[in-house]
Order: sequence, then structure tokens, then C-alpha cells
Amino acid sequence: MKLEQFKEEILLIESDDQKEKFTQKNFFHGNPFVFEGREHDYYEFRKRISNNFKITYSEVLIVGSSKFGFSPYKLTEFSLESDVDVVLINDKLFDKYHDLISNYQYDIRRQVIRLNESQLKNYNKFIRYFVMGWMRPDLLPQNTTEFKELKQDWDDFFLTISYDKSEVGNYKVKAGLFKNQHYAEKYYRYSMEQTQIKLKAH
Repeated sequence: MKLEQFKEEILLIESDDQKEKFTQKNFFHGNPFVFEGREHDYYEFRKRISNNFKITYSEVLIVGSSKFGFSPYKLTEFSLESDVDVVLINDKLFDKYHDLISNYQYDIRRQVIRLNESQLKNYNKFIRYFVMGWMRPDLLPQNTTEFKELKQDWDDFFLTISYDKSEVGNYKVKAGLFKNQHYAEKYYRYSMEQTQIKLKAH
């Protein structure tokens, strides 16, 4: 799908059923742009990630501009400077972070952990995504050794498959984690709705 076709189709969406179908078909189904004509390479790329996190390859997907060939939010073309955005979708992995965040929150309430203004702002941003079923590693609190190591391990792994070190090519690979497919679809459906609003305003 080209950018202009995407714009045309998204403006025709009205019902909830149409929104659901559009989100599933375009955000989660099919081979991504960055792996165009290379379906087997896409499998190998997903398998690398799933093996590292001990989840199934079907729970690893490419989203965003590297999926479409353009950003479905900024409506700009994918380029050599673009990142490859990956989402992991797995209940158990998400619940691992949920337990850690729960303990962290109790330590804040007990005042074992105290946050300064900047740390509190970042933590609140992390929580706003987390309650929507999306764990963003880039926003993990960094004032405990445990979270620092978790973020470092996450970043280090994705660096090992970035910049020509994997099938995806010379791009930086970034990733987030959704609790399950329901939350992933809910988030990208909302994003699609925001794009629709923006297009109708112009």
C-alpha cells in the first residue's frame, strides 16, 4: 500500500468493524516493507528475537514506517535514517515487568524510593503507557540497579541485531512489549483514529 492509498482508505472508515479490520489487516498482517520480497528473512529475524526472549516467533512483529514504507502517524516516507520498530506480544513477559513495577510502586509508597521531579515525570509517562498494556523499555525507571540492568540488557540485545548485524539491514532496531494482541490492536487502532482525525482536519 502506498501513502496516498493509505490516506484514501483511512478517510473512508466509519464503523467499529471497519476500524478493527483495517487495523488487523494493515498493522499486523502481511510482510513488512523493510522485508519486501524476503519473507524467509523476516522469519529468521523474528526467530532471533523470539529465541532471546523465549517467546514464539509469531509474537514478534514489525510495526510503524518499516511495516508500511511510510509512517502511518507522521505520514512521511521510510528512509535510511528511520528506525525499525518491533513489538513483542506476550502475557508472561509483560507480567514479569508488572511484578517488578508493582514492587517498585510499593517501595515508593513506603518511601524506600524517593523520586525527584524529573524522575517522577518520566515514571508517570511510563505508567501512562503501561496501564494501556504497553511496556516501553526506553521509559523504565533508572534509579534502581535492577531496572538499569533490565534496560541495558534490552538495549544491548537489540543493538546486536541493528546496523547490518541481522537480516533487517543497516537500521537501528527498537522494540516495546505489549501484554497481548488485544492491547496491541487497541493501541494501534487509537493511533489510526488519530491519523484519521488529522487527515480530516486538512
